[in-house]
Amino acid sequence: MKDWSVAKLNKENAREISEKFGIPQLVAGLLNARGISSDREISDFIGNGGTVDDPFEIKDMDKAVKRIRSAVENGEKICIYGDFDADGVSATALLFSYLETVGADVCCYIPDRESEGYGMNKSAVDTIKAMSVRLIVTVDTGISAIEEIAYAKKLGIDTVVTDHHVVGSELPDACAVVDLHRPDCKSRFKLISGVGVAFKLIMAIEGEYADVDMLLDNYSDLVCIGTIGDIVDLRDENRVFVKRGLKSISNGDRTGVRALCEASGCKDREITSGGISYSLVPRINAVGRLGRSKDSLTLLLTEDQSEAREIARKLSEENAERQRIEREILEEINVMVAEDPSLVQDRVIIIDGDGWKKGVVGIVSSRIKERYGKPCVIISRDGDEASGSGRSVEGFDLWQVISSCSELLTHFGGHKMACGLGLKSENIELFRERVNSFAAAKELPIPKLRIDCKLNPAALSVEIVKQLRLMEPFGAGNPSPLFMLSELRITSISPVKNNAHLRITFSKVDATVTAMRFRERAESFPYKVGDTVDIAVSLDTNEFRGVESLSVYIRDIRFSGADNAGYIKSQRLFEDFCSGASLSKEEIDSLIPTREDFAMVYRYLRQLKNRGYVHPEVILRDLRGAVSLGRLRVILEAMNDLGLIAIYEDMKRLSVKMNEVRTKVDLGNALIIKRLKEVYPNGQI
Repeated sequence: MKDWSVAKLNKENAREISEKFGIPQLVAGLLNARGISSDREISDFIGNGGTVDDPFEIKDMDKAVKRIRSAVENGEKICIYGDFDADGVSATALLFSYLETVGADVCCYIPDRESEGYGMNKSAVDTIKAMSVRLIVTVDTGISAIEEIAYAKKLGIDTVVTDHHVVGSELPDACAVVDLHRPDCKSRFKLISGVGVAFKLIMAIEGEYADVDMLLDNYSDLVCIGTIGDIVDLRDENRVFVKRGLKSISNGDRTGVRALCEASGCKDREITSGGISYSLVPRINAVGRLGRSKDSLTLLLTEDQSEAREIARKLSEENAERQRIEREILEEINVMVAEDPSLVQDRVIIIDGDGWKKGVVGIVSSRIKERYGKPCVIISRDGDEASGSGRSVEGFDLWQVISSCSELLTHFGGHKMACGLGLKSENIELFRERVNSFAAAKELPIPKLRIDCKLNPAALSVEIVKQLRLMEPFGAGNPSPLFMLSELRITSISPVKNNAHLRITFSKVDATVTAMRFRERAESFPYKVGDTVDIAVSLDTNEFRGVESLSVYIRDIRFSGADNAGYIKSQRLFEDFCSGASLSKEEIDSLIPTREDFAMVYRYLRQLKNRGYVHPEVILRDLRGAVSLGRLRVILEAMNDLGLIAIYEDMKRLSVKMNEVRTKVDLGNALIIKRLKEVYPNGQI
């Protein structure tokens, strides 16, 4: 559940922009609503303009260039040390390719995710030393490798760090530390990815008169893949990288990328940022997650078509394997939540399990974060050692929270929105307690569904989608527009693909809309024919036999006018109480139900006893807001404890069913009521 937030549309301003730039008024309004308002911003955004800033604005870039040029000129062996995700692999391929063309003696090293973990490690440094390397250049990693870089220096190996992750309290003792997040770095745009930093490094090596256009022709496909893969905002320089890269990928200039497009089914379709994000990036990431990222690096570097096709085929197989493992872990967690719903009641959800694939837990963490609208850390135990990956929600600094427990961790790294960590298995429970104790003092933001504008369902058309293409490429910081269609009546609900998805038809006045709701099974869908709902949708087109038709995809749905923000706040009060958080008298009072509240809910449920399970949102709708969601959860928990109802809760649904009970029960005997009375003895029940 998310709080729906509809952007304010300045129609007069949109009209002015539309006339000035000759663009549709809808597009002009969307640009304005997203803060793209100056003439230069609009021109760069909808056109092919935009520039890449001077790389020497970045702190230590001059030192990095000096040391790398010296190594090239003196024939010193250089090792590019990268990360195993799409950003790190593409950055490694980019810098290796460039240095090789300028005559450097260069090799690559990407750590094995399973055996070595994230970042530099001393064993890798030993391996690199044995290769007679004199200079390590890191890409998309290195900013936290304090000990490892000191160790390399002790062995006589210099290091140049290029990274884009959060800078800690101490910088590595390297020849140069190129990271835009250094407090003393005065560069203007900070949001580029690791491959973006690597591209700016080769600009700097080229010197004052670098032919940036030529460099983009040669390398923008790699920069595009890494930029989209790292989910950085597609604004400013990143938009230049991705626009140029999409053209390069469409032209099929790089053998490995062309083979990957063929293997993923993108070859005969228009190459879009969405296609890169959902087809190419997961295949590159999959081998890294499963510990075989060297295959993806070889793919990006090879010029042999047969080798490229074979590796691309393997990457597709590995991606399918990664998806299978992800489903298995999620299902295992789903069973855990069904057995113990308290696992997801903490402010920061922390779930651990035995032998989960370390490279996949980050995706699982992201899935659970999306489901519950809370930060999440998934931890895999391997005997005495454990490793985890976390994802956060907008407005909650997960890095700060994890840092507060640093003494419990063997290693950690990341930024506000994501982190990776290691710890002793015996410390997992203490870590969970410490994280949530720290988080209790922080405000947990209500997840927002940001809607661009409302549309009249009668106005939906293929033409609207064509207009929206002016805003491409879409991605982080520039998401595909989301529209609200309000007060629609559901007229039909049809399961498709063996009940994996739903096709739903709506009506309003004379308009009819048919839309798809993916990954929603009929039995977990809380709405029925005849309900009046609001839907948030994205739009696309589908072509069949040369005819384009409109496709409507439901991203969220709610009962018309539902107070999602109020529901979330009340639900979190209930969860905070269940987790043992300290609540005020007023907060406790808002949760304590009266006997009349119990009676009202009981009568309602008795009327539905033959209809099976019912969703709490449906109860709230039918009771017309007579109780809050938090108070309803207390009532249901008490009734469940007393055997009046059965609650079923997992990650997919929360529903209740009436039991046949022939004896009277005392509400005061319910465990949750006893706990509430202990905290607030004067509350009336």
